[in-house]
Amino acid sequence: MSAKFGVFSAHMVLTRLQRYGLIVALVLIGVVAVLRPMLVLQTVVAIVTLAYTAALVFRVVLVYAAGRGEHQVRVEDDEARAVPDAELPVYTVLVPAYREPSVIGLLMQHLGALDYPREKLEVILLLEEDDRETIDAAEAALTGSWAQILVVPESQPKTKPKACNVGLERATGELVTIYDAEDIPDPLQLRRAVVALRRLGSSYVCLQAELSYFNVDQNRITKWFALEYATWFRSLLPGLVALRMPIPLGGTSNHFRTAELRELGAWDPYNVTEDADLGIRLARAGYRVGVLHSVTLEEANSDFINWIKQRSRWYKGYLMTWLVHLRSPRATFSQLGWRGLLCLNLFVGGTPLAALLNAVLWATTVLWFLARPAVLQEIFISPYYYLGLFCLVFGNATVIYLNVLSVRTMDRPDLLGTALLSPGYWAMMSLAGAKAAWQLVFKPSYWEKTTHGLHLPSAKAEVADVN
Repeated sequence: MSAKFGVFSAHMVLTRLQRYGLIVALVLIGVVAVLRPMLVLQTVVAIVTLAYTAALVFRVVLVYAAGRGEHQVRVEDDEARAVPDAELPVYTVLVPAYREPSVIGLLMQHLGALDYPREKLEVILLLEEDDRETIDAAEAALTGSWAQILVVPESQPKTKPKACNVGLERATGELVTIYDAEDIPDPLQLRRAVVALRRLGSSYVCLQAELSYFNVDQNRITKWFALEYATWFRSLLPGLVALRMPIPLGGTSNHFRTAELRELGAWDPYNVTEDADLGIRLARAGYRVGVLHSVTLEEANSDFINWIKQRSRWYKGYLMTWLVHLRSPRATFSQLGWRGLLCLNLFVGGTPLAALLNAVLWATTVLWFLARPAVLQEIFISPYYYLGLFCLVFGNATVIYLNVLSVRTMDRPDLLGTALLSPGYWAMMSLAGAKAAWQLVFKPSYWEKTTHGLHLPSAKAEVADVN
């Protein structure tokens, strides 16, 4: 990390001042709770209800903003191919992989399909020193190839962003992107990114391509996952672009100007969603991020336990990013403005917190309908009771509607039933949110490995052994 942005590192999620402030606040709340317990409960319910309502309204506004016009950068096939090879810059592709021997061969086929001159394409496989199996598989797959293997020395933290930083030191490209081991990028994506960045100008230093899945129909989990990603990349992120707000990046297919990425300090090796954090830091530095109309196909996680591992890591990283960038609220506001601060709280912080709170709110609702305990009537005073009822009815209906909207944008009417069964997916999210909160306290920088290749018969036994 550069000296300029080291202050935003998640090496220590809470500073000493934050920890002392939290302790003092908890002590004060405890004292008031002893003296006026109902007041504390009513205040907590009021704050949670207001925050939940704000986060819901914010998402509706994002979808509306995205629907008002085209907020993805489009580069047609002919325009992408029209750039002479001599005018294309050197492009570095970083591919961090850990315990991925089953997909390395397919990876090289997919990267080999990229429409970019080989003499200007630098592919670096970032493999961990203790992962001999993947290194052997990569060496076998790269025989006579144009890609190279860079072994990341054993050190802590053992995370994807640390590996990417090692690769960035070696990179010679004017532009750099990241692909995961199971990715199938649009063959013209690199050319599209070159054209788009030149068109947008120097204020744009990053483009995020759309992510989707090649195994949508594998099971119910992959179908839910696909609908969620369609909402994320076709509605929410374009909405953020439309409203000039920070863009939490995805973990793959983000295309950077290398010089500016290095100047910014690259990725935080201690943040387990380094992509989202980097999106916020780009905005704080005054840079802009665009959404590129180009699709990279990934593997949707099809295993329940594996999905929980992956999603809890994402949620933990979002919480990390939220807390880190609230260390100095005044500085954050001065750099991001009110729009950016709204996004940081309602989108970055609000996403995992809503998932965590959903289970509590549902349990409270069920308890009310089953037993109607008097204490709930006291806790939910009139204004917040009706606001909570609004969230229960309108909020759940809205999220289901967004999934139905994704069914339409994907042109997959067969997924309508899956969209209507979304509450089952929300329960999984709540479980992942609880795990994320626990790990944030006890294992903040632990990178829980996600197994890929579960669509392959050979990988199903591997995930069973890991789980």
